[in-house]
Amino acid sequence: MIIEASLIGLLCYLGALSSPWLLGLTGGWYLISRPLVSGMLVGLILGDVKTGIMIGVAVQAVYIAMVTPGGSMPADLNFVAYPAIALGILSGKGPEVAVALAATIGIAGTILFNAMMVLNSYWNHRADVALEKGDERGIYFNSAIGPQAMNFVLRFVPTFIAVYFGAQYISGFMDSLPKIVLSTMNVLGGILPAVGIAILLKQIIKNYTMLIYFLVGFICIVFLKLNMVALVIVGSLLALIHYNYKPEAPQSVAARRVDDDEDEF
Repeated sequence: MIIEASLIGLLCYLGALSSPWLLGLTGGWYLISRPLVSGMLVGLILGDVKTGIMIGVAVQAVYIAMVTPGGSMPADLNFVAYPAIALGILSGKGPEVAVALAATIGIAGTILFNAMMVLNSYWNHRADVALEKGDERGIYFNSAIGPQAMNFVLRFVPTFIAVYFGAQYISGFMDSLPKIVLSTMNVLGGILPAVGIAILLKQIIKNYTMLIYFLVGFICIVFLKLNMVALVIVGSLLALIHYNYKPEAPQSVAARRVDDDEDEF
C-alpha cells in the first residue's frame, strides 16, 4: 500500500485550499477536491472505481452547499475527499458508513487547517525580516517555499498514515464494532446527504413555491423510476414553461410616469 498511500497523499496536497500547482484553486480546490472527482481518483488508485464513485456521490451530496468565506471552513473538504473516502472504500461497509466517516474526519481536519494558518504567521514574520534586510531570496523562501513545505507535510503525512495503516486495520475494526454502532452510522450516513441538499435548496430558492419543482423531480426518480437523462428533459420542459409563462412584475408608479412622459414627448 506504500504506492497507493503516497499517491492519495500527493493528491490530498495538490487539492488543498492553499496549494497553487494545479492552476491555483481552479484545478485543485474546485476540481480534484470535490468528492465526486476524488472518489473516482481514489477508487482508481485502490482498484475499485465503482465503489469510489458511489461513495464520492454520497459524500458530495453532504457538502454540496458548503462555502468557505475568507478561508473559514466548517469542515475540511480536502481531508473528506481523500483519506476519508479512501478509508470508506477500504472499510467495505458501503456509502452510508463512508459518509459518517467522512463527516467525522472532515471536522477533525479543520484542526490541522487552523494549525497551518497559525503556523504561517511564523513564515510571515521571517518574510518581513527578510524584506527589511533587502534579502530577495529570503523573501521568496519564506513566502513560497516554507509555507508550501509545511502545507505538504500537514496534508501528505496524515493521509499517508491513515491510508497505509488504515488498509490493514479498518476492515477488522469496522467488523468489531457493535451492531448498534454500525446501524447508527448507516442511519446518520443516510440522513447527511439529505441535510446537504436541504441547505443547498435554502440558499438558492427565494420563493418557497419553487420547492414544487424539487418534489416533482423526487417523484420522477423515486416513484416513476426515470433515469437522469429523462429527468433532465422533464426539468428543461418545466423550466421553459416557467420562463415563458411567468407573469410580468407590475410596474411601479414612477416607472409608469416615465413611460407616460416619453409617450407624450
